[in-house]
Amino acid sequence: MALSGVYGEVDDDGSVRLIHRAIDEGVTLLDTSDSYGQGHNERLLGRALIGRRDQVVLASKFGIQREGLGRPDRIRAALEASLQRIGTDHLDLYYMHRFDPTTPVEDSMGALAELVAEGKIRHVGLSEVGPARLRRAHAVHPVAVVQQEYSLFTRDPEVDLLPAMRELGVALVAYSPLGRGFLGGAFRSAADIAADDPRRFRYPRYAEENLERNLALARAIFAIAEARDIAPAVLALAWVLGRGDDVVPIPGTRRMENLVSNISAAAIELDSATLADLDRVAPRGAAVGERYDETMSRRIERREQT
Repeated sequence: MALSGVYGEVDDDGSVRLIHRAIDEGVTLLDTSDSYGQGHNERLLGRALIGRRDQVVLASKFGIQREGLGRPDRIRAALEASLQRIGTDHLDLYYMHRFDPTTPVEDSMGALAELVAEGKIRHVGLSEVGPARLRRAHAVHPVAVVQQEYSLFTRDPEVDLLPAMRELGVALVAYSPLGRGFLGGAFRSAADIAADDPRRFRYPRYAEENLERNLALARAIFAIAEARDIAPAVLALAWVLGRGDDVVPIPGTRRMENLVSNISAAAIELDSATLADLDRVAPRGAAVGERYDETMSRRIERREQT
């Protein structure tokens, strides 16, 4: 997502080099969506994967923009458009990005099952789902993974979603594993965050009434990292990686140095003392503010209640 202008200007040539470096370093999962840059991100990945498509697990998503996108005919149309933009004949993983409140999840899953049978997608994923809807979907066709925000800043899935997923054999793909930037190490005070940074307006945790408390939480985590001579982002990613073999973080970055640093987290196993310190300073619910603004929060809740 970050390579398609969400957090500022990007250079496509540089982005292609970044993707190539990720693959060269052993990264095997690339995650995109038809909504990232209105198709730009899929086209960018298509360009980067020329001659390298078989080296990665390629995932994309559909259905975040508006109601009606969970209808079987529209799912098929969305997939065909994504395949054309990327320049591939199949996706390894295809997610329902958000649920369509006008379409029963059973109908959407039936359409995805047909696409699996046709070989156009290999596996089905869901995003922002609760246990009840996950069970309904899984009863129609196996759900391979659920993509959910999960980090030291957002531990909500531990309550009931992750236990249900493990009961069903569904893996967790953790998006925003660095707390949408709070855990990256760059932000030590409000002065470090540009006044026009889109996160200030998009995410309540960056809002003025919440910012200082969340920065203080981040600094407490940084102190644990620095005491162990680990970069804050590496510590945060190692924590997510240590939650189980069925938990896979997908950090995004526009910078080569961050990419290399992030990858190093895979080689780190946190000891029990470090984990205990992190539980002490960052228990579930420690971050203040909603994950999304009121409009997006209503969309998530509405879909979960439908």
